[in-house]
Amino acid sequence: MSTNALSQHYAEQVQRLQDGLPGAIPEWLAGRRRGAAARFSEAGFPDPRQEEWKYTNVRPIATKPFMAAITDAPVSEEALRAMGFEGLDAYRMVFVDGRLRAEFSDLADLPAGVTVQGLTEALASDPDPLEPLLGTLAHDRFSSFAAANMAFLTDGAVIRLGKGVRLERPLHLLIVGSAGGPATWSHPRVLIQAGEGSEATVIEHYADLEGASGFTNTVTELRAEAGAQLRHYLLQDHADSAYHVGSVFIQQRRDSRVTSHNVNLGGRLVRHDLNVDLTEPGAEIELNGLFLVGGRQHVDTHTRVHHSSPHTTSREQYRGIGQGHGRGVFKGRVLVERGAQKTDAQQHSANLLLSPNAEIDTKPELEIYADDVKCAHGATVGQLDETSMYYLRSRGIDAEAARGMLVFAFADEVLERMELAPVRTSIERRLAARLPEAGAIDVIG
Repeated sequence: MSTNALSQHYAEQVQRLQDGLPGAIPEWLAGRRRGAAARFSEAGFPDPRQEEWKYTNVRPIATKPFMAAITDAPVSEEALRAMGFEGLDAYRMVFVDGRLRAEFSDLADLPAGVTVQGLTEALASDPDPLEPLLGTLAHDRFSSFAAANMAFLTDGAVIRLGKGVRLERPLHLLIVGSAGGPATWSHPRVLIQAGEGSEATVIEHYADLEGASGFTNTVTELRAEAGAQLRHYLLQDHADSAYHVGSVFIQQRRDSRVTSHNVNLGGRLVRHDLNVDLTEPGAEIELNGLFLVGGRQHVDTHTRVHHSSPHTTSREQYRGIGQGHGRGVFKGRVLVERGAQKTDAQQHSANLLLSPNAEIDTKPELEIYADDVKCAHGATVGQLDETSMYYLRSRGIDAEAARGMLVFAFADEVLERMELAPVRTSIERRLAARLPEAGAIDVIG
């Protein structure tokens, strides 16, 4: 499709959206969607000439005339079970092409003080409590994709934890793309409101049915009130022909703790932006990430941690593995505001190249305006250590198995931090299946 035809295609979608809004949703949301549609229409898709997108060209996304799926795609319980985590006892919400499928979801026996709903349902039944939550953390300063999500959002999850409530079982959000067509897109939105002293584990899991090649553009807004403890898993295992852009916005109050596990294994072109704002003393964030790129995959992760208050802590550990002609990108920015004394921020990016044609770009950044802080960052890109290979070979381990052991150990430095054993084991198996040494890793695993 020509550039002019594409511009017209999206202009028509924006106009159709604006024409259909009045009366269908609350006016406060209609206004936000109109504004987002206008900003997306004006900004267009990001360009590599923009600093935040210099390593990632979204032309494969920008040149396709995406539209929402018209009908519910057929899907079986067996197919969904294969995407799950064996042995995990969890509440479950299933979305297909961005829309909640209640028949496959299980939210029975939620404890008092916990509300979990589909976004469409919540807006239809009682929209006013969502006004201070939906779209108030997210912004599109770094990416027009966040504006597109607000403009075209289809459905999503609303998770609200009352004061002091502990959700004993994890909540698994399985967000699935169908094989409905190469130009099918969806814009799910996840809202997490963790009340004072509450605790929960939420798994955001993106996967695809066989033959999927669409585009998922997602936004998550997570608020952790004073003393809340949130463990957030963001797992992306799309088909290798699919596209994914995700934006996460986290705001933390006094003495809250959030742990983020971000794993990228699939997708043709993937971009993740994780934005964290530590707004009150004692707030602590831990960001753990792993990506594997092979074939012609491209995975780009940007983290931005904003220490806007004194006595806040951040820990970042990201690891990347490149093989084939894959390309990975990691850019981590830590900003310490003036007055944010006693900040403790540590960031490290380690990357492993298994192929001469693979490429990984890493760019850690520290921007500090306070003088009493403890901050450090580091980045490495290299190949397998020959000394370690020699050590293993000298003990009778063949070259393929030795190589597999070292690659697996490198990745497991991040995966072993996951508290949920069924999730960790499943990811380890999926990682092994994507590596050339899969057979060797199965033997040692």
